[in-house]
Amino acid sequence: MYADTIAAIATGMTNSGIGIVRVSGSDAVAITDKVFRTKEKRSLCEMETHTIHYGHIFDGEEKIDEVVVLLMRAPRSYTREDTVEIDCHGGVYVVKRVLDTLIKYGARPAEPGEYTKRAFLNGRIDLSQAESVIDLISSQNEYARKSSLLQLSGQLSNEIRNMRAEILHEIAFIESALDDPEHISLDGYGDKLAKIVDNNIDHVERLWKSSENGRMFKEGISTVIVGKPNVGKSSILNTLLGQERAIVTDIAGTTRDVLEEQINLNGILLNIVDTAGIRETSDVVEKIGVDRAKDSLRNADLVIYVVDGSLPLDQNDYEIMELIEEQQVIILLNKSDLKAVTTKKELKKHLDKKTISVSALDKTGISDLEQAIGEMFFAGDVAYNDELFITNSRHKYALQETLAALRLVRKSIEDGMEEDFYSIDLMHAYEELGKIIGEEIGEDLVNEIFSKFCMGK
Repeated sequence: MYADTIAAIATGMTNSGIGIVRVSGSDAVAITDKVFRTKEKRSLCEMETHTIHYGHIFDGEEKIDEVVVLLMRAPRSYTREDTVEIDCHGGVYVVKRVLDTLIKYGARPAEPGEYTKRAFLNGRIDLSQAESVIDLISSQNEYARKSSLLQLSGQLSNEIRNMRAEILHEIAFIESALDDPEHISLDGYGDKLAKIVDNNIDHVERLWKSSENGRMFKEGISTVIVGKPNVGKSSILNTLLGQERAIVTDIAGTTRDVLEEQINLNGILLNIVDTAGIRETSDVVEKIGVDRAKDSLRNADLVIYVVDGSLPLDQNDYEIMELIEEQQVIILLNKSDLKAVTTKKELKKHLDKKTISVSALDKTGISDLEQAIGEMFFAGDVAYNDELFITNSRHKYALQETLAALRLVRKSIEDGMEEDFYSIDLMHAYEELGKIIGEEIGEDLVNEIFSKFCMGK
C-alpha cells in the first residue's frame, strides 16, 4: 500500500455536464474532508463506505462548486485504497479548480495510469487485466471491446495460472525425486510428463495462434485497394466510407499517392489504403505513386483487387495478379451495371481468389464483401463468440518463449535425457508465463506499461 494520496481528473478535459475528480490513498477521506462541506456539517470520516453525499467544495471560505461525493473505503475500491470520487460541474476550469484545491490540502497529482497501477500492486488485478483496461478504453469496435472485457474478467489470467500451477507441480516432483531417490521413483516418469507437456503445448499454441486474429480485433485489418487506373478504386473507397473522400474523375491516374482511412464495416475494422493505379507510366509523379502502391501491398492483411468488368484484362492486370497471388485477396469485379466483358470464370483462370460482382455506382455487392471478409479472417463467424484472443504483443512474445521451452522439454524426453534437464526448461516456461500476469517482471517494465495509460485511470 502507498503512503501518499493521489488525485486526478478522471473525465475528459473538455466542457461537459459532469466532471469527476478521483482521490485515492490512505488520506483520501481526510483530505477531502478539509474541502467538502455538507448542510448537516457532517464529516466524511464519520460516514459509511459506499455512500453518496451532497454538498460543496470550499477553498478556505471560498465556495468552489456544488458537488456530489462518492465514498469508498479500502479494500472495496478500484485501487483497494480509500477512494473518494467528486462529481462536479463539467467545465474545464471548474474541474481543474477542484483538483487544485485537493492538491493544495495534501494530495499529489497522479501519474498516468497510477490508479490502475495501484490496483495491480495492491493485488486487486494482475498485469494482463491491467493492460486490458487500456485496451478496453481504446477499443474501436465491438470485437475489441468484448475481447478486452473478457481479459479484464480474468479469463486469460485463470488459464495462465492453471498452466503455471501444473508446471510448478512437475518441477517440484522432479526436484524432490532427485533429492530423495530412495523414496521417490522416476521410473516411467518421462511418459507421464510427455502427456502433460503435450497438453500444455497445445494450449499455449492455441493462445499464440489466436494473436493474429487478436491483433486484427484490436488494431483492424490492414487493407489495400489495388487495381489499374480508372477501374473504380476510389469510388469503392467512397462507397465503403459513405462519403466523397477520394477524388473521382474519368481521367486515368487521378490518384497519385496512397490515401489512408479507417472503416468500421459491420463491426469489422479496416485500416484501408487507396492506392495509385498500377500501370507502366513515364510520368515521374505517377510512377512514385505506383511504387508506393506496390510497397503498401507487402504488409497488407487483405488486398482488395478491383477489376473493371466492362473492359478486357490487359498486361497491367496480369502484373498486379502476379504481385498479389500469395496474399489474402478478394477480387471486386466492378461496374456490374455495365455489359460484362471480363467474367469471374476468366479471372479464375489467372487468379483463383474469391470474386464478388459489385457496382460502385449503385452500391450493390458491398454486403457480400462484408461477409467475405468475415469468412476469410474469422472462420465465417463474424459474431464474436467469447473465445479468448491474445491482443497484446508482449503476451504473444511470452507465449512464443513458453512454447519453445516446452518443446525443449518434449525433445529431452524423446532423447532420453536426465530428468534435471526437464526441470530447467519447465522453469523457463513457468517464468515466461509469469511475465504475462506480472509475477516475473521488473519494475522498469511495469512503469513503462502504466505510463501509456491516460491520466485519471
